[in-house]
Amino acid sequence: MSKTENQQKDHKKEYIQIAFFALAIALNFVLPRTAGALKIPLYLDNVGTLCAAVLGGYLPGVAVGYLNNIINMQGNPGNAYYVVLSTMIAATGTWLAKRGYFDRLWKALITVPVFAFIGGVLGSILTYLLYGFGMGEGISAPFAKALLESGRLSVFWAQMASDVAIDLIDKLITVVLAYILIRLIPERIRPMLRLTGWRQKPLSSEALLDARKDVTRSFSLRSKIISIISVIMICVAVVTTIISYLLFHSFALKQYTYSCSSAAKLTADLIDPEKLDMYVKIGKDSHEYQVIEGEMESIRLGNPDIEFLYVYRFGENGVQVVFDLDTPEVPAGKPGEVIELEDYLIPYRNELVAGERIEPLLDDTKYGRLLTVFEPVYNSEGSCVCYAAADIKVEDITLSILNYMTKVFSLFIGFYIFILALCIWLVDYHLIFPITAMTISARKFAYDSEEAMEISVERLQHLDIATGDEIENLYESLSKTIAETVGYLEDVKAKGEEISHMQIGLIYVLADMVESRDKNTGDHVRKTAAYVRLIMNKMKENGIYTDKLTDEYIEDVVNSAPLHDVGKINVSDMILNKPGKLTDEEFAIMKTHTTAGRKIIENAMSLVSDSGYLQEAKNLATYHHERWDGKGYPSGKAGEDIPLSARIMSVADVFDALVSKRSYKEPFSFEKAMDIIKEGAGTQFDPQIAKLFVEAEEEVRKITASHQQDS
Repeated sequence: MSKTENQQKDHKKEYIQIAFFALAIALNFVLPRTAGALKIPLYLDNVGTLCAAVLGGYLPGVAVGYLNNIINMQGNPGNAYYVVLSTMIAATGTWLAKRGYFDRLWKALITVPVFAFIGGVLGSILTYLLYGFGMGEGISAPFAKALLESGRLSVFWAQMASDVAIDLIDKLITVVLAYILIRLIPERIRPMLRLTGWRQKPLSSEALLDARKDVTRSFSLRSKIISIISVIMICVAVVTTIISYLLFHSFALKQYTYSCSSAAKLTADLIDPEKLDMYVKIGKDSHEYQVIEGEMESIRLGNPDIEFLYVYRFGENGVQVVFDLDTPEVPAGKPGEVIELEDYLIPYRNELVAGERIEPLLDDTKYGRLLTVFEPVYNSEGSCVCYAAADIKVEDITLSILNYMTKVFSLFIGFYIFILALCIWLVDYHLIFPITAMTISARKFAYDSEEAMEISVERLQHLDIATGDEIENLYESLSKTIAETVGYLEDVKAKGEEISHMQIGLIYVLADMVESRDKNTGDHVRKTAAYVRLIMNKMKENGIYTDKLTDEYIEDVVNSAPLHDVGKINVSDMILNKPGKLTDEEFAIMKTHTTAGRKIIENAMSLVSDSGYLQEAKNLATYHHERWDGKGYPSGKAGEDIPLSARIMSVADVFDALVSKRSYKEPFSFEKAMDIIKEGAGTQFDPQIAKLFVEAEEEVRKITASHQQDS
């Protein structure tokens, strides 16, 4: 596929993704409003989020959930505080989809309680922290009121039960709708909806799975980055929360103090100081008194935070009630009634009696912790005749602060989930996956053959990592270094093969020098080497000594086979070429070629660092005249005590001697020689080796014939 075609394919994929995610956002916008218009008591505000999460992955799902609340807050700003729930549903939906929970409908239905827990339980708690549990006008309100009226549940649990019940039904329909919509999308389109950001050749699903399971010595790089991001976000959240708390606490206290002060001043303005005695004496029987009391009630209604609103006159004998408003919990004092000064006011007795201005008070009272503001009421002579006072319960301030901090926390967690999904997405495609791709290619790099190395280099170069940063520089350097290393290795291998061929050639030259002294042997070293290779291949085919007969071992034995008679260089020509039978003394000298060969090869081994095949050359030279029954020479070894290579050479050496012409005998026929090998099985020869050699009669005949033609 050309570069232009790839670009067109990528653009088409991008258009499809944009259309799909726009549709998901539209679903989140339309379905809740449709349910509301039809008066269906359901939310249905996460269908699009779930579709985006299942098909698109973490980032699209979280982004759609986040935007869902941002868009919906245009109609109701309070929706913004539920962004944490939408992003949690998106992240959970992606996690469940990756584990196959949306492959079948019955498996998808298993996820309903999970989503209901997020939306119902956590959502209900969030609502309580934001607004408290009142029987408002929400979707679950009618059910909650019915539960509350039954008398079996408190307000908290009635609201919780109704929220969970409604959310179970809502999430059931949400999951079913999402599953149906997903199945309506053609299978060829679904993979295109997953939001990817490859900066390289995409990894296969198997490679991605291996990358996730890859074990590191400590934390993985991905875990470290996520931890760093989380720590930074948490630190920012803690600092922001502390600052927000301090600022809001100070602001709330000032705001409530201002509310108390305003209410107290408005009340003070209602009082005619010249008629104070009349208010106390006539009280509620006075029309003017009733008017003032009504105005005070209006002031309190205008500021719901005000708990108590009253007018007191302080004197040496106590506190006289002028005006006091009832509350549901505390009945009002009667006009003219004298009450004791409360403990928290005792330190300010003298100032209050003297009519001095008192700073706002924040103290524990018998009605709870109160913020109190006293506003003096002055007569025409400028003397304070009484105080108008307003109280706000500190619990209201605390709840206000808790409400504010809940909003901050909710918005932060929602934003944190979105930022985390975005960072993980960027880290995966710009860092983790490129490094994983290079790691997998490096692990799969094969050096066992030239073709394998070329394939490995090509695999690495085809990763096409293009992150445009240090990772890309690392990839280019790695590719260049490995390509140059492979080229160097190929040169080294070629030189090694050249040296190996030269080495083998020298072995044959040396063997030929020995052979040329023995005019009886003909092409003995080459024929025996061919028989040895044939025997070992047959043993490997039949599963005999497979642990021993590696390719390297076979090559070592074959290459060293020509040296099995190297010790004959120490035997005189007269004995080697004697036409008749050797005497006992001459045969004893002839037998020394085995030990002489061992010494020659040991001297050679001492000159090289890697003895390699020379070890087998020593075994062949020393023990190729040993017998299976222990009657051979030079050591009299028997059975498997004789090295395997020597047992193989024994069969090859004797057979070639039988079918070859010697100065002291005519050659045996091929059939006669085979019979002798067969008869010697278990006495002179290893029975398994002799049996395989005889069974390979056709291959042996071909080797024999080919060397007769060459000669």
